[in-house]
Amino acid sequence: MTFIDQLSAAWTRNDSLLCVGLDPDPARFPAELAGQPDAIVRFCKAIIDATADLACAFKPQIAYFAALGAEAQLEQICAYLRERYPHIPLVLDAKRGDIGATAHQYAREAFERYGADAVTVNPYMGFDSVEPYLEWTDRGVIVLCRTSNAGGSDLQFLDVGGRPLYQHVARLVAEQWNRNGQLALVVGATFPDEIAQVRKLVGDMPLLIPGVGAQGGDVEATVRAGRTAGGTGMMINSSRAILYAAPQAGEDFAAAARRVALETRDAINAARARA
Repeated sequence: MTFIDQLSAAWTRNDSLLCVGLDPDPARFPAELAGQPDAIVRFCKAIIDATADLACAFKPQIAYFAALGAEAQLEQICAYLRERYPHIPLVLDAKRGDIGATAHQYAREAFERYGADAVTVNPYMGFDSVEPYLEWTDRGVIVLCRTSNAGGSDLQFLDVGGRPLYQHVARLVAEQWNRNGQLALVVGATFPDEIAQVRKLVGDMPLLIPGVGAQGGDVEATVRAGRTAGGTGMMINSSRAILYAAPQAGEDFAAAARRVALETRDAINAARARA
């Protein structure tokens, strides 16, 4: 099954556009995991198990693992996802961008070492830095377009032939680079007007939309701007707001994460119904 087919099936199966980000920060783990050598694996597995029926994708951010020397733990978590939840896309958030020979090695890292169904990449160095990922014809490549951080405007709004650069990227990806039909774009929830512009340019191409939750993106505006005619087309990511939800009476950290994930999934679906 290709990435796009897998994602489409997950949208339907879980009635969800919610992507759960996995950004493990041991300083924020619950007390019972403090000092445990396998704390990262235990934490992430508990989050995955608690939210798997609510998510259309899981998105581990590689920096949170690499900074701790925890790549082996990331391998374990990715293997767990593939074994237990093979129907839910695994998106490795790596934002790689380098020359072709090096890009090929980054693609091997994402698709062979970690077994990711899709990976995020940076288009700044042009198509020959993205092309090596297309050798894995069934895997997804999610290209940065209009990012959720304020500083993205430093470059993404530069005029390119009468269009801002992010729109130029969107058109390139949709019209020239999408040779396998497995490409998608990153567009931040903090900029719903730009989401709408990108949607007009790329048709039904999936959008990975960070910025909901801790970054304050508006769910209603995001859904209205980014949904396809069929009411899908998005992986709306929330990481910290779910991972580190404050437990209420009788909850452990995983139950708290599930509660917030359910609230977020349902808020997205309510917005879909109104859009």
